[in-house]
Amino acid sequence: MAHRSVDVDGVRVFYREAGETGAPTVLLLHGFPSSSAQFRRLIDALGGRWHVVAPDFPGFGQTEAPAGFAYTFERLADVVEAFAERLGLAPFTLYVFDYGGPVGMRLATRRPEWIAGLIVQNANAYDEGLSDLARGLTGHRPGLPGAREAAAEILVLPVTRGQYEGGTGDPALVAPDGWTLDQHYLDLPGRKDAQVDLMLDYHTNVALYPAWQRWLREHRPPALVLWGTGDAFFLPAGAHAYLRDLPDAELHLFPTGHFALEECLPEIAPLIAGFLDRTRR
Repeated sequence: MAHRSVDVDGVRVFYREAGETGAPTVLLLHGFPSSSAQFRRLIDALGGRWHVVAPDFPGFGQTEAPAGFAYTFERLADVVEAFAERLGLAPFTLYVFDYGGPVGMRLATRRPEWIAGLIVQNANAYDEGLSDLARGLTGHRPGLPGAREAAAEILVLPVTRGQYEGGTGDPALVAPDGWTLDQHYLDLPGRKDAQVDLMLDYHTNVALYPAWQRWLREHRPPALVLWGTGDAFFLPAGAHAYLRDLPDAELHLFPTGHFALEECLPEIAPLIAGFLDRTRR
């Protein structure tokens, strides 16, 4: 696996890359509060046969954004779009997880010709997939009294760790490296402000759910839906909802939490490899 950086759209984007550039590409989009580091084991599992690329979003991991960068999901999508174009990644299979969902769906609706397939892992696009906890978080808005303070309350180590261990079958199978590294990045100067800005912008994603669902119905990309059923944010109903718009999608549920790859990679990686084989073009 190689570790690289490239300047796009005024941002120094860090990314991980494996496999030959001539092979079909898989673009991995990470979630909150993580980075491309969450995909290290999956990249190792897939990189021998596929060209796998995983960038860090602005405000996450090793990516460096300039002062004054506007931390909204539209801007994250702008950067990922410019990144994919700069590296000539299209067409690619798009893997979306958590925050990667709203970034990836914005990208898909802008550039439908880029999307050769879709892998969804605990990335919600349906109202019924939102838990009460998620609904509370999406209720925060810029300018509302106390909203920034309430959003900042989840940017602490016990909550970060809980996102990894919550809902798992055996927390001992979840390595501590993930939440430890995530908290390290969250504690860097300016990072918590960036994360709060994104949380206050999350309601814009919910407003776009109907547009994303329409895109799925109209374009019908080959799709694989993978879901940890113990996710505190996104309910299994959100996984089943994809089948309304993508009736030919494959759906697999796992008795684990939000970060399903942490506990269930041995079961998930072969499903992804089989899906990529069947949809290869």
